[in-house]
Amino acid sequence: MQKKKTERILGIDPGFGRIGWGVIENKKGKWVGVAYGCIETDKKADFVTRLEEISIDLTAIIKKYKPEFSAVEELFFYKNVTTAIKVGQARGVILLTLKQQNVIVYEFTPLQVKQSITGYGRAEKGQLQRMVKLMLGVKKPITPDDAADALAVALTCSTGLRMLKM
Repeated sequence: MQKKKTERILGIDPGFGRIGWGVIENKKGKWVGVAYGCIETDKKADFVTRLEEISIDLTAIIKKYKPEFSAVEELFFYKNVTTAIKVGQARGVILLTLKQQNVIVYEFTPLQVKQSITGYGRAEKGQLQRMVKLMLGVKKPITPDDAADALAVALTCSTGLRMLKM
């Protein structure tokens, strides 16, 4: 008899200098936090090297935690065009790395994440983080914010997966 694969989701809050990530797992119908953190790129490195760092570090996370699914937040409007382009390129590297590692990718807007987690699409960051803690049964604050946001994206995906199974 083959052992059932553990259902895990890797949530990602894209960035360029810092990318939030969080892994959640379905344990007997309840989603629990497995691990979270941030990928930080070397500010002194050139642009392409920083993109490579993102891919290498993300691949290591995938190999360690073996998620079946991933949830990546879509970009929201940036006032700084240069920042938006860099984050967009980093996001492309993230999506490609997930695909190369055979992780199923789902994408969610910030509005969808806030709506799913708090019930209100315009919720404040603090409200979102409190709900993530509550949903995962975590007592201590989840820091940095990027990691908490990544867990929120993963939890949003878990809701979508539950709907697909109905």
